[in-house]
Amino acid sequence: MTTTPLHRALQALERFNAAHPWDHNAHYHRWIVRQLPRRFGSALDVGCGSGDLARRLARRARTVCGIDSDPGITARARELTPATAPVTFVTADALTEFPAGSYDVITCVAVLHHLPSAEALALFRRHLAPGGTLVVLGVARAATPYDFLLSAVAAPLNALMGWARNRGRRAPLPVSMTATTRPAEESFPDIVRQARAVLPGARLRRRLFWRYTLVWRNR
Repeated sequence: MTTTPLHRALQALERFNAAHPWDHNAHYHRWIVRQLPRRFGSALDVGCGSGDLARRLARRARTVCGIDSDPGITARARELTPATAPVTFVTADALTEFPAGSYDVITCVAVLHHLPSAEALALFRRHLAPGGTLVVLGVARAATPYDFLLSAVAAPLNALMGWARNRGRRAPLPVSMTATTRPAEESFPDIVRQARAVLPGARLRRRLFWRYTLVWRNR
């Protein structure tokens, strides 16, 4: 089958990215923490994966609970977490086995598109303590001209970031990127409509590297 120059270029870019992987979610962890108070009591990280964000939250929180439906990745999170850290990891379904109680901080990174989003956001709202902060880093389906423009800008920057972070060398897939993934079905406008219905005053913004952010404070 004949391939076009564009198709061959995209295949080459895909091979380059596979050889120089980097975690798009972890790229935003520092930004997530900047949305939070300097000190807070309890935090819940929904879809904690290998626990990178939960461990970062523990620098500010009294206690942190990370939940994930994948028993393999939660086991890895426990292995990577010092015994002295105030962090626990639980294998649980985010909708049917949500940890009881309320939390000063709830974070959810690249997980909302795995769930019925409106139902999940309502659940987060119910468990967020008064004065608490919800931060979501999400993945949405490209659907608008702006989405495709942002993706076109991100593609070469993604390759450059991968090369720089790996110092130009081939690298294995980070542990944080071994969790189960799935493509997003909802577009960013879909998420905006649902979020504003459930979380009045929520701030949403498209981001580079195929992500968006949502911040809501329970006033």
